[in-house]
Amino acid sequence: MTNTLTVEQSEPITDRSDTVPKMLEVTGLGHTYAGSQQHTAIGDVSFDVESGQLACIVGPSGCGKSTLLRCLASLIAPSRGEVRMHGDLVRGVPEDLAVVFQDYSRSLFPWMSVRGNIEFPLRSRGIGKSERRERAEQTLRWVGLSGSERKYPWQLSGGMQQRVAIARALACRPALLLMDEPFASVDAQTRFELEDLLLQVRKEQDTTILLVTHDIDESVYLSDRVLVLSKSPASIVADLPVELGEDRDQISTRESETFVQLRGEIARLLRSREQRATAESAGEPSTGPADTAEVADERASEETPEDAAERTEDTVPEDDTESADDAKPDSETEPESGEDRSRTEEAAREEDQDSHAESGAPREADSEDDAVVETAVGSEADGAKSETETAGTAESTESTTEHAATRDSR
Repeated sequence: MTNTLTVEQSEPITDRSDTVPKMLEVTGLGHTYAGSQQHTAIGDVSFDVESGQLACIVGPSGCGKSTLLRCLASLIAPSRGEVRMHGDLVRGVPEDLAVVFQDYSRSLFPWMSVRGNIEFPLRSRGIGKSERRERAEQTLRWVGLSGSERKYPWQLSGGMQQRVAIARALACRPALLLMDEPFASVDAQTRFELEDLLLQVRKEQDTTILLVTHDIDESVYLSDRVLVLSKSPASIVADLPVELGEDRDQISTRESETFVQLRGEIARLLRSREQRATAESAGEPSTGPADTAEVADERASEETPEDAAERTEDTVPEDDTESADDAKPDSETEPESGEDRSRTEEAAREEDQDSHAESGAPREADSEDDAVVETAVGSEADGAKSETETAGTAESTESTTEHAATRDSR
């Protein structure tokens, strides 16, 4: 009897990477706030985030970044589109999702201790007291707040309060951490410390993070990729990978050529979109800086030497053939000095007085000053007139006396 060896044929090995669901998938997401004046905050947004990735969403102020984050966390229901996490459609706040808000002072309970704030979300999940305390102490070590368990939020600085908010989110062991401008309300030095803390926690815990910010430098320094949003209604205009390596430093990384180039690219995207939106609202043709430069280069390449010479002649200003007398403003519009003005007014008054003296009609004074001057001049004129009449009378009397004397002698 011959034994036959049966070999089972194994299935061919195939790449299953495409079948593994992504951590977050967003498809055609949009949201419109209802009311008497409807406002569309999000137009059409689609993107995905791989597991273990740190992605940043950057955009201009008021473009709908916070609205997008709340839609992803199911804190508000989107008007259209869908959100999937681990491949499952999100219809409520997932258990393995945590959110860190911008306003840390309002997200912490002031009547609870630091430990009480961190343990609060763990109670609703049915986690025992010992494990809650262990997680609180562990996350406080991660954020550098060991020994602050019994303090209250109002006894801490702003940066320390935000560390407590981050520790509370990490204590939930989230698969996805959403952060809504978490460092916007702290000073620059504290922001750098919190950014490095986030990178360290992400590296140790392998947490997937989606962070919303309006700070371009922060988005480049923290993330593996940057999603650039347009103005409201928001849409994604660019998805840029960040290749700065895992180990990053606040000084050397920000001075690197890759960092500077990527920061400039994002800034140009945001500025060109803003200028284009402003031009469209004003009814002008939207031409960005890049388009203007391309048009100028094309015109320069097509221009012949003769055209250039002719354009140069056209741009040379013509000689000013106007004489100094022609260029001089008219006397009516030329400003007069105080002395010239007073002389002109005096001459006008004398001429006016002479004309009125001849006509014998009184002249109305245009102003109180003119009335005073006119009275003075009039009195002088009357005095001169009386002197003339007196002289004439005396002369007439003298001639009459002489005539009478001559007659008597005859």
